[in-house]
Amino acid sequence: MDAVAAIKLLLSASILLLVFALGLQASFADATSMLRNFLRSPHWLLRAMISMYVVVPAAAVALALSFELPPALRGGLLAVAVAPIPPILPGKQLKFGGDRSHVFGLLVAVSLSSIVVIPLMVLLLGHIFGREASFGPDSVMHVVGVSILLPLVAGLATRQWLPDFAKRVAPWASRIGTIVLFASLVPILVGAWPAIVPLLGQGVLAASAALAVLAIAAGHMLGGADASVGATLAIASAMRHPGVALAIVARNVVDDAHASAVVLLYLLVAAVLTTCYGLWCRRRAASAHAAA
Repeated sequence: MDAVAAIKLLLSASILLLVFALGLQASFADATSMLRNFLRSPHWLLRAMISMYVVVPAAAVALALSFELPPALRGGLLAVAVAPIPPILPGKQLKFGGDRSHVFGLLVAVSLSSIVVIPLMVLLLGHIFGREASFGPDSVMHVVGVSILLPLVAGLATRQWLPDFAKRVAPWASRIGTIVLFASLVPILVGAWPAIVPLLGQGVLAASAALAVLAIAAGHMLGGADASVGATLAIASAMRHPGVALAIVARNVVDDAHASAVVLLYLLVAAVLTTCYGLWCRRRAASAHAAA
């Protein structure tokens, strides 16, 4: 096994471990809350879908055209815009005060819907830009199933049937997964940095920042009156699944090296901006609590 294969294996293992750790801290009721609530009152989930699958892709198309990005760079930006929420997102949402049932319910609902929605979105974007593009449900199911649904269900099942074991293991699984994640991300970013640097002067950095800001704003406004729910949707709208985005790029973009660099650059920008937004939300909540 060469170094690149070892790093990819470590990255995959870290994500599986982190999602498993999240599942150890949740319940099946949390994970299915969004689907159950949809049957009674579908408005919040519909607003979430509009934010993630309508507003964000539409903003990406507008920005790609406004900045006149070359096809490869445009393809990378559009790929992140249609990818679902990333597997480790709930940890960030919970850190900044997200409600547990909304966080895990949204993760499951969007992961399941992405199997149908993403292939349709890829076809639509290909039609808009006059080229063939595809990413089938089987491909989405493989990436999303392996990185989100399977480890999450394993964690939920462990908590359901072995609650004491889950309580002891969850902190260690989270710590080890985080350490391995950063240990595998650093060499990936170092290796990709020479491809990322030239993009900074081609409008990609500005377009990525604008897309992340618009996604945060859309989620914040469509989240409703509850501040914690708005923060959950805002962060979910801006953060995207790197595995799905990179797979879409590999399948549909000829110059996939530059498009992949765009994906990584956007993820870096979105990570920074959602962290700043989350800290602002936490300060605002603390001020409101103190005033009360």
